Amino acid sequence: MKFRFNKPTCQNIRKSLRKEWIETNGLGDYASSSLICCNTRKYHGLLVADLEQPVGKHVLLSTLEESLLVGDRELFFSCRKHPGVYYPRGHEYLHEMEIGEWPIFRYRLGEVTLCRELMLIPGRRLLIVRYEVRGAGSDTPPMSLRVKPLLAFRHADHLTHANSDLRPETFSAPSGFSVRPYPALPPLFMQAQGEAIFDALPDWYRTVEYLVEQERGFAYQEDLFQPGVFDIRLVPGKPVYLTASTEAIRTAHGQDVIGAIWRQEAERRLEKARSTETLEGHLAHEGEKCLIRRSSGEPAVVAGYHWFGSWGRDTLIALPGLTFYAGRPDTGADVLARMGAAARDGRIPNCFSADGNHAYNSVDASLWYVWAVQQMLRVLPDRKGFVREHCWPVIKAVIDAYGGGRVPLVSRDAEGFLSVGTPETQLTWMDATVDGRPVTPRHGQPVEISALWYNALAFADSLAKTFGEPEWRQAGLDGMRAVFAKRHWVHDEQNGDFLADVWREGDVDTRVRPNQLFAISLPYPVLEEEYYANVLSRVRRCLLTPYGLRTLAPSAPDYRSLYEGGPAQRDGAYHQGTVWPWLLGAYGEALLRTAWDVPGSTRELLRTLRPLFAQHLGDAGMGSVSEIFDGDPPHLPNGCIAQAWSVAECLRLLHLLREAAPEVYAEWEADARKGGD
Repeated sequence: MKFRFNKPTCQNIRKSLRKEWIETNGLGDYASSSLICCNTRKYHGLLVADLEQPVGKHVLLSTLEESLLVGDRELFFSCRKHPGVYYPRGHEYLHEMEIGEWPIFRYRLGEVTLCRELMLIPGRRLLIVRYEVRGAGSDTPPMSLRVKPLLAFRHADHLTHANSDLRPETFSAPSGFSVRPYPALPPLFMQAQGEAIFDALPDWYRTVEYLVEQERGFAYQEDLFQPGVFDIRLVPGKPVYLTASTEAIRTAHGQDVIGAIWRQEAERRLEKARSTETLEGHLAHEGEKCLIRRSSGEPAVVAGYHWFGSWGRDTLIALPGLTFYAGRPDTGADVLARMGAAARDGRIPNCFSADGNHAYNSVDASLWYVWAVQQMLRVLPDRKGFVREHCWPVIKAVIDAYGGGRVPLVSRDAEGFLSVGTPETQLTWMDATVDGRPVTPRHGQPVEISALWYNALAFADSLAKTFGEPEWRQAGLDGMRAVFAKRHWVHDEQNGDFLADVWREGDVDTRVRPNQLFAISLPYPVLEEEYYANVLSRVRRCLLTPYGLRTLAPSAPDYRSLYEGGPAQRDGAYHQGTVWPWLLGAYGEALLRTAWDVPGSTRELLRTLRPLFAQHLGDAGMGSVSEIFDGDPPHLPNGCIAQAWSVAECLRLLHLLREAAPEVYAEWEADARKGGD
């Protein structure tokens, strides 16, 4: 899928700054900015490296100041924000921007069109920017490209300012230079292919501002270091290239080394694009950006761009949609094996660390591991041998540790359910805190934890039977279902019955939340079928939006309609009404289990979600699915611009709907391509 934006959109700075693009390389590195390449976040940059030493994402090359020299005129086509002004105002020349296989920017400068394209090369920490001039006449004066690299060289979470510790010296590299501003970070090599001259002219560009950071209540001003200036001769119709990398590109005089790398990668992407023309294919392609391999060769999932790392819960929820439903079964199996190997006494890490000091601070990551294994077998039933060797030992360890009281802050009651946490802890996915206190206290028996635990027990019982291990058969499961309904069922004559979000020693939290869906949607539902329709009806009326599910019904006194303001205000809204797309996977499964008219229900849901799959894919993180949306219309996107479980569960939802009602789905997809409802 391609997204094109014409001159009115490009030159409307209010709109264009809200649209962002991202390039990745499969190593955890990325390049990203706004539609007009004016950075609005401290996380934006043209080379952001995910380093192992020092650990974390680091913005090396922040941006480029670029201009076209035609005769005695210098026309700037880049853009930055400084206090009270955008300078240069290069967006005024931007005629068209296209995001498809890679980002393409077309500038009209008089009679000349300058095409600027960029790629990160997969498996390499290498950015290539390609420039080509078209439309020049015989009377056009000689032209050259002037590029000033602007470096940040800092952790992505921080900002930098002019300082005496920075080492400004540059060193010669083939057709360019290298610089290492700080010894703790790797050197940066910048090289050109074409007739190029680099002059070392160190300077600071001061008080660059990032609009989104200012809105989010964070520090938003920094200084960027300019090591020097490239001047590159331009010949109409002949491309020139500029690279940024942590390693020197070996070039030789007269050889088209960088151009050959570009063409090979462009050919690969264009070939791949032919297989991703459907919406599911597009989402599978977007999901690949979240799949990375460390230098050790271990696979991992980035929970979201720009700031998330590898999280256990997020990885396991996203894994089926990123891999098994996206045609990457071996990658999915590798991740499951790695997750299992990292387990400690039945606990899957919640946060993975490059140094191996993982954080085991969630109660549900291990239970989501069981679900991810179930999803693999649903798509790949022939992988039972893999499950027996790699996953079954982990599942048994989970059952043994949780059931045996060896997991901190978890105990099993007489009826078989897990009680988790304390009033001061947040151990489920609704984990936001303000001033050290949980925003959504869920200690006790959260509804989805009970559902996940029952599902794990029932699946273990099935595997024990399959693998001939009777000692792992689970007794009393039917009795647990009756207890669950008695504890969580809330009768509401006026608004409709539903499941309480938390049961706590006889008291119930009667806020209407989406977590109750997991009592229906998991492979082994803990809720009896007679209750399904009531739960789904209440969720649909109170929580379903065109972009996902609200985390709290608007009727609740503590409902927050907008995700905005500083960190405390935003954390206070994070699970208090904010819409999450990833919950659509559970909603779709619950719907298909409940509906009498599956084709009709499928058609209705697809129509409801049309804005998510039509308008939103061209907004925010262009091509991808955002982390969250406001609870109230117009449901503006927010959070991460490309969230792994948002993309993955949307893809899995579409797969389920297509499988359940193929004719309805085909009709909807064909209509969507034509731009109809």
